[in-house]
Amino acid sequence: MSNSKSTTVSISRSKVQVDYIVIKSKMEEIVLEPKDAVDWSYRGEGAVNLVLAYTGSSPSFLGKMMRIQKMPKDGNENGDKSENGLTTHEKLIWGDVKDLVSCKNKEIEEYLFVKHVMRPLLGRKHVNPGILLLVAKEFLESVEKIITSQRPSWRADVASVDTNRSSVLLMDDLTLFAHGHVEDKPCLSVEIKPKCGFLPSSSFIAEENVIKKSITRFEMHQVLKLRENEISEISEYDPLDLFSGSKERILEAIKALYTTPQNNFRVFLNGSLVFGGLGGGICKTTSKVELAFEHILKDIIKTDDGLRADRFIELVAETVYTSGVLDQLLDVQKLDRYNIEGAIHVYYDFIDQPCKVCRELNQFSSMHSIPMDEKVNILKEFLISATAKDCSVMISFRSTEAGLSKSSSHSNLHLETTKQEFEYKVHLSLTSRW
Repeated sequence: MSNSKSTTVSISRSKVQVDYIVIKSKMEEIVLEPKDAVDWSYRGEGAVNLVLAYTGSSPSFLGKMMRIQKMPKDGNENGDKSENGLTTHEKLIWGDVKDLVSCKNKEIEEYLFVKHVMRPLLGRKHVNPGILLLVAKEFLESVEKIITSQRPSWRADVASVDTNRSSVLLMDDLTLFAHGHVEDKPCLSVEIKPKCGFLPSSSFIAEENVIKKSITRFEMHQVLKLRENEISEISEYDPLDLFSGSKERILEAIKALYTTPQNNFRVFLNGSLVFGGLGGGICKTTSKVELAFEHILKDIIKTDDGLRADRFIELVAETVYTSGVLDQLLDVQKLDRYNIEGAIHVYYDFIDQPCKVCRELNQFSSMHSIPMDEKVNILKEFLISATAKDCSVMISFRSTEAGLSKSSSHSNLHLETTKQEFEYKVHLSLTSRW
């Protein structure tokens, strides 16, 4: 990697540049080069980004992971979003976030969105926007070559690393408890994709779609995935249980996720995936998988053979309940007050187009009569809610019984069934959905 100040990277001249340069200086103006690609290993991916974990020895990157944007192979990149920043309509929606509006760099936009919009709503304790790191095009090309064979084929077939980006997002590796130091091990981490935690009640939901008010979106997607052979069986997981605030229902939710993890529940030991899949999903936890997982837990969960997985599930459920993070997340999800069936009317007004929904129904919606500033707020809250519905919850644990001192910066939990004390931390991993 290069620390040379002579390295030139084109950065847009805006207020965001000041923020960017401050970030750069904290990383000693490091620019990742092709030879550095071997120090990053594939961790996973979503629809928009790839995640890599650092496996090298540089102190600057120990305990870090990298998020890299993907490019669809069909060339259709996120609708009409401008390469030079937000579209005109997006600037109107986010007009009160000055840094975001003035940004001229796509990869910086998401960082600023999480920093200035989502973190104030969800709390600094649970949301870390990360820092931006400059990369050479050749570094991204090398990463693409190295990780292609490690990715699920159904992911690799439709998108690749976007090698046209000048920066990536560097974040704490949330599967590690601290900074990757040996003395902080063993660290057990859980990733949960909780999905939407409430049923919509909007009066704008059409009669033919009234099922939305009684069946979760997750359950409906499960039926669709089964029909399209994406899964072999329907998960019993109910997001309403996880978000219920009830200890008993949260426990049932974690049991269901453990039984049928698909791509919604993964476990890491010291940063390495030990349970769950990379995507596409392990549909069912077999007795063979459970036996192997029991063995992995033997140095962390102190109980009899055959009971460790059950105690682990209790530990996760107790942490979800105690942390209260899902209460905050649910509040933000519920900013979607009108459902897409109400918000769509506002959207057509916002882009100054005839409302196709009203035309098809031959009926004028009252949503068209509200003031424009309220329409902008409805769209803003809808987009914020969509981001909150598609996040991951990362929980990391370590036992404090092995001579490890407790940290005042982390929370503590007593697991009664094993008489153990654990330190834990909870973070939310967010990707903007606009």
